[in-house]
Amino acid sequence: MRVAAEQLQPPIYTWAQQRPASPSANPLVGQNRALAAIEQTMRIGGRYAHGFMVTTPGLRVMDVLKELQQRYQWMHFERHDWLYLANPDSANEPLCVNVPAGAARDVLTGLMSLFEQPVKERSKLLTELREKFPSARFDAYLTRVSDKTFDDLPGNELATIIVESDQQTDDFVLCDRVTDTSLFGGIRLQSVAGTISSELHLIQPGALLKANGGVLAIDAEELLTQPGLWRKLKYILRTSLFHWPQPGEANIAAYYQPEPVPIHLKVLLLGDRSIYGQLRELDRDFDNLFPYLADFSAHYSLSQDAFLVPYFDYLAYVEREAATLAVTEEALPLVLKEASRLSDYQTELSLDTIALMQLLREAGAVAQAKAQEVIDHEAVLQVLKQRQQREGYIAELSRRQILEGQVFIATEGEVVGQVNGLTVVTIGGSEFGEPSRITATVHYGDGDIIDIDRKSELSGSIHTKGVMILSAYIANVFAKSEEMRLSATIVFEQSYYEVDGDSASLAELCCLLSALAEAPIAQGIAITGAVDQFGAVQAIGAVNEKITGHFALCEARGFDGKQGVIIPKANMSQLNLEPDIIAAVEANKYHIYAIDDVADALALLTGENQKQLYARIEKRLEELQHCEPEQPWYKRIW
Repeated sequence: MRVAAEQLQPPIYTWAQQRPASPSANPLVGQNRALAAIEQTMRIGGRYAHGFMVTTPGLRVMDVLKELQQRYQWMHFERHDWLYLANPDSANEPLCVNVPAGAARDVLTGLMSLFEQPVKERSKLLTELREKFPSARFDAYLTRVSDKTFDDLPGNELATIIVESDQQTDDFVLCDRVTDTSLFGGIRLQSVAGTISSELHLIQPGALLKANGGVLAIDAEELLTQPGLWRKLKYILRTSLFHWPQPGEANIAAYYQPEPVPIHLKVLLLGDRSIYGQLRELDRDFDNLFPYLADFSAHYSLSQDAFLVPYFDYLAYVEREAATLAVTEEALPLVLKEASRLSDYQTELSLDTIALMQLLREAGAVAQAKAQEVIDHEAVLQVLKQRQQREGYIAELSRRQILEGQVFIATEGEVVGQVNGLTVVTIGGSEFGEPSRITATVHYGDGDIIDIDRKSELSGSIHTKGVMILSAYIANVFAKSEEMRLSATIVFEQSYYEVDGDSASLAELCCLLSALAEAPIAQGIAITGAVDQFGAVQAIGAVNEKITGHFALCEARGFDGKQGVIIPKANMSQLNLEPDIIAAVEANKYHIYAIDDVADALALLTGENQKQLYARIEKRLEELQHCEPEQPWYKRIW
């Protein structure tokens, strides 16, 4: 099936017409699955009800957390101010006290007034403090010091505030640079007159204590790369108590042990799916502690059930964060085209915020250089061309080798047992598509297909699997009842690196069948696709890069109207080609064919139908069955 020009990219102009007059910025568009998980997580309390957020490339975590904070409050949220107060019975064991959020400084003022009054006159003030700052721990402390004076308290300090909170705000505290100190805090040491010691003001809280009573988000990768932090976090979550470690190094004798802090919070780990999978597999406690998965998507689906308009709310958020010029109506289709390209599918749009922000900022800079006040079509188009030019150096060098004849790739004429496959080359951080010459020869033998790349250890396991599948197809078609008397060899010519992947198996099969039938293959048509044991053509990756690589070679040599590529029909939903390719297809200078069976590929490559080709192969095999192979000359002379 010849692919029409309008099928070579998503319907970007139709999409652009759906933009509402006043979209509302929203970073959580397309995240319904993840939001449902977050909502459920926020309804549950207890030690075994934490969550894992699968974050995607380009997701701005701080923006997401701010939006979640506005939408969902943890139902068990309860903020307090936390203080350490001097222990009248031990200078090295200060007492942990919580008071209502925002009241810590008033509490300290009240305590100072209490200690300044004579013991016999404190009754009224004690009652006022208990009523004004209701807290079981504070009440117990007042009882403990009701008859104490400043002189009865050890050390030089009365108290230190370790956490001050806002009663009205359910803060999502983010710990993205995870260390022992940043997450758990610590106790510093001081040297006074040669004596190593610690005091109240040297107690420093970490993110865990700052989030106590609310929600703590932790970068999972950072957490797991620090030895011992994961075990320490698990212990705190299981026991709901935070014990301070002994301050200083192991060789410093300085005993200072503040009372443990009761912990009551919700933890959200942030990381990619591989980290989530490793934790589930390697830690038996993980599923119990983190049963809720909030799976954030990298793409906005445009399936039949989805609605495109909300995506413009997401783009409004991207424009706001990019803080650049406004995007005009005529520029919007190119932005949508790039969003679709980033997702690899015509039915999806990317939610990679950072990538889209970079596009708008680059386009804004181009527009400003032209003294424009908006981002128009030409500004976005220029940015896309500049990116191709920046990233295309290695591809140009590789193509030059073909154009200069150092690497032989034919783009016209017909040859038996030779076909142009489409490959993707990854080298030096660049990835690009280019054609690769595949050849096959046949000779008298026992039906084996020899993969020269495999014999020379230049074949990856997936490529080897592809060759074995096409061998099974040929055996299934031509050797069901008796052994084949023809063997074949197949190779990627002028390939000096490992070949992997099964996307060339269709090209290799067509090349073998051409050699067996002695049917010439058109060299102007390149082909890509995987094939199964029954000849069905299956999808492959990087279809746009492969087409672009072959098109660029044909364009450099000049079109003859017969050149093109064959791709699997299953890949049509991934087509998102450049305007020059679309224009060449529309002008019938270049052709793209989508197929779903090897028979279609053979018809396009050889001009003959499958039955004709297979009949010639079977006739050739039948003739070989009834003739003996000629003896070598060294045997005949005897």
